[in-house]
Amino acid sequence: MKKRNYKKHLKKTCKTLFLLMLSMMFVFSGCSGNTPSSGEADDTAEPVELKLAHFFPSTHPAETHLILPWAKAIEEATEGRVIITSYPNQTLLQADSIYDGVVNGVADMGLSCFAYTRGRFPVLEVFELPGITYLNSKVASRVAWEGIQQINPEEVQDTKLMMVIATGPGDLYTKVPVNSLDDLQGLELRATGLSAKTLEALGATPVAMAQSEAYEALSKGVVQGNLGPIEVLKGWRQAEVTESLTLTPFLYNTLFFVTMNLDTWNSISPEDQETILSVNQEFFEEIGAGLWDMQNEDALAWAEEDQGMQIIKLSQEEQDKWKSFLKPIQDEYVNKINESGLQGQDILDLVNQLAETYNEEYE
Repeated sequence: MKKRNYKKHLKKTCKTLFLLMLSMMFVFSGCSGNTPSSGEADDTAEPVELKLAHFFPSTHPAETHLILPWAKAIEEATEGRVIITSYPNQTLLQADSIYDGVVNGVADMGLSCFAYTRGRFPVLEVFELPGITYLNSKVASRVAWEGIQQINPEEVQDTKLMMVIATGPGDLYTKVPVNSLDDLQGLELRATGLSAKTLEALGATPVAMAQSEAYEALSKGVVQGNLGPIEVLKGWRQAEVTESLTLTPFLYNTLFFVTMNLDTWNSISPEDQETILSVNQEFFEEIGAGLWDMQNEDALAWAEEDQGMQIIKLSQEEQDKWKSFLKPIQDEYVNKINESGLQGQDILDLVNQLAETYNEEYE
C-alpha cells in the first residue's frame, strides 16, 4: 500500500515539474527577440499620421516638387511608420498662423514664412536684411540653414525644424515703370515683414498682405506693385497684372520653414527620427535649397516672352543710392539684438561671411 502511494506521489511530482518547465519555456520565448530594443522602431505599432499645413496652392512647386515627394520618401524610408498628409492652400491654417499652429498642435507640421509673423523671430531677421547679397536661392538657403545651426536661436526651440529654404534675391514688379528712386516715392507696394520696412526706408508705401491675396489687390489697383522673387510672376500669375520688372537683388530674401511639433517629434522612435533627418538633408540639398532658382528662371522667361513684361536694370550709381538708405536697417538690427543680450554684429558678420563663401561656390 505504501509502495503504491509512493509511485502515485512520484508521478504527480513529475507532472508538476513538466508543467513548470513548459511554462518557463513560454516565458523565455516571449522575451526573446520579439520586443524591440531601445532605439529600434516597433513594426507592430500604429503608424504616426501627421498633418502638414501650408499656404501654397496645390499646383505650386513647393507642393508638387518638395512636400509631396518628401512626404512619400519619409513614408517609404520609415516603412510606413510615419505618414504625412499635406493640407495646401490654407485649408488647415492661415499662412500667418502656421508656426504657432504647429507649436500648439493644431497641425503636426507646417510650411510658411518666418516674415508672416513680424517680431516673432527677431534673430532670424538677419537672413532677410537688405544689403546682403545672395546670387540665387541655393546660396540664400545654405547660408540660412548653416547659420541657424551655428547661431541656434532660442526663438525656434519650441518646434523641431526639418529644414529652411529661401527665395534668394527678389525684385520689384509694378504696374508703372520704376527706373529710379524718385519713381518709388509714395508707390503702394505689397510687402510683409522686413520687406515692408525696406520699402518704407526707400520712400514707398508698403501694404501688408499674404502672397495669396496680391493678385486680386493688383488687379483692382489696391496696390501698384509687389516686392518678391520672380517666381510669383508665373506661380501666382502676377505678370498678368503688372507691366514692369525692376531688378533689385539687394533688397529681398524671404526665409521659409518646414517644422514639426515637438511632442509629435518626440513620439517618433529614435531610429525613425534619424531616418527622417537623413531624408530631410537629401531633399534640402537636391530640391529645397534651389527650389526658387528653378521657378525664377522659368517665370522670367514666361513674363518676358508671353506677357511682354519690361525688364529694367538700375545703373550702379542708382543702386548705390538705394543702398545708402538701407544701411540704417542693418544698424538697427545690430542694436536690437545687442539689447537682447546677443552679439548682433557677430551674427551679421557670420551671415555676410557665409554669403560670400556660398556666392563664390554657386556663382
